Amino acid sequence: MINRTIAPEFRSIEEISLLQPTHRLLDNGIKLYVVDAGEQELVRLEFIFNNVNWDVSRPLQAYATNALIIDGTSTLSSYQISESIDSYGAFIQPEYSFDYSSLTLYTLSKHLDNVLPVVREVLTDAIFPQEELDTLIRTQKQKLTVSLEKNDVITRRVFNHSLFGDSIYGYSIEAEDYDRIDRDQLLDYYKKAYQPENCVIIASGKVDELTISKINRQFGTGWSTSIEFQKNVFSFPQTKGGVFFTEKPDSLQSAIRIGQISVVRSHPDFPALQFLNTVLGGYFGSRLMANIREDKGYTYGIGSAQVSLQNAGYFLIASEVGSDVCSSTLTEIEKEISLLKTTLIPQEELELVRNYMLGSFLGSLENAFSHAEKFKSIFLSNLDYDYYSRYIQVIKSISSDELLQLANKYWNFDGFNKVITGKK
Repeated sequence: MINRTIAPEFRSIEEISLLQPTHRLLDNGIKLYVVDAGEQELVRLEFIFNNVNWDVSRPLQAYATNALIIDGTSTLSSYQISESIDSYGAFIQPEYSFDYSSLTLYTLSKHLDNVLPVVREVLTDAIFPQEELDTLIRTQKQKLTVSLEKNDVITRRVFNHSLFGDSIYGYSIEAEDYDRIDRDQLLDYYKKAYQPENCVIIASGKVDELTISKINRQFGTGWSTSIEFQKNVFSFPQTKGGVFFTEKPDSLQSAIRIGQISVVRSHPDFPALQFLNTVLGGYFGSRLMANIREDKGYTYGIGSAQVSLQNAGYFLIASEVGSDVCSSTLTEIEKEISLLKTTLIPQEELELVRNYMLGSFLGSLENAFSHAEKFKSIFLSNLDYDYYSRYIQVIKSISSDELLQLANKYWNFDGFNKVITGKK
């Protein structure tokens, strides 16, 4: 019997193993990465496409195309697509982000012959019915109207624009942008973006040779296009700092977002900055939470993040606080950043964060799908598995002296953009 009055012995994490995918090429040149693991006959297929041909006059083109891609083909209605997938207990989901659009399928292996032809039809013959587009425009305009009443939404929009301008990262969508969408735009974008030359497939789960041959038969043969496209490429200058205030006189709370352009995942300092960010505001026991939530009681939650996009990285701090303590919150945030630039992190806190980050990393490796996510993160950043070796080594070995130097190198509070929405 286990004596539950005695705490388990503490053990440090010595080694973390990652499942690396095998690389295949389909007959038409599409890259297929396979993470073959697991006991159950379950497969996840992710079809990933770069967002392309950014046009500020058509800011919703990529989003709307992805949102409506499963809403009809020349032979299947939206209902028929859904019924064809659901009847086999499978699930299909389009996903859109700033840099990529994707279509993900979850299915039992035994149903691949039934569901893969439907996915192929979606990827090669979507027609974007006008009635579905009209519904999307109407519902999204309503959602936008509601969202723009929320201080945190306004703050995020202003913050992103202050860093990234009218690029895909920073453009603030307005209601009239939805009115400018038309079906021809979506068909044009679909032909350019959703083609084999712009596609990568990641297969995870129990993926045997028979499964790979079925994937190749559906997506490696008879699917070819040669329409030119331009992958989105941006560059951004470092922020000079400024205050961007949007007044909401009736607000009981003010939303705050502070930050600046920073490094991307491929930069040598990125893992160390993630450690430093965790100390400041990257977990529940962080300094910002201890000070501004636990000690001062200004907010329910506050956090910070070191974010990497394909064309830029950025650092941010975000919270919502009582309008009467907004100024005091900014003072406390500046104080915590200043402390990290002037005072060494105590060894006990250093070890706590070290163990938290290693434990979180290990805990994120639950199954084949999570290992595929780890691969996707580095693949989309043009990195290899050496990144994770470096990341783990940095977490295990970084010192307080190095973190102090890093804080002085990257964090200048006066150079942060400070965006506030609320009441003066």
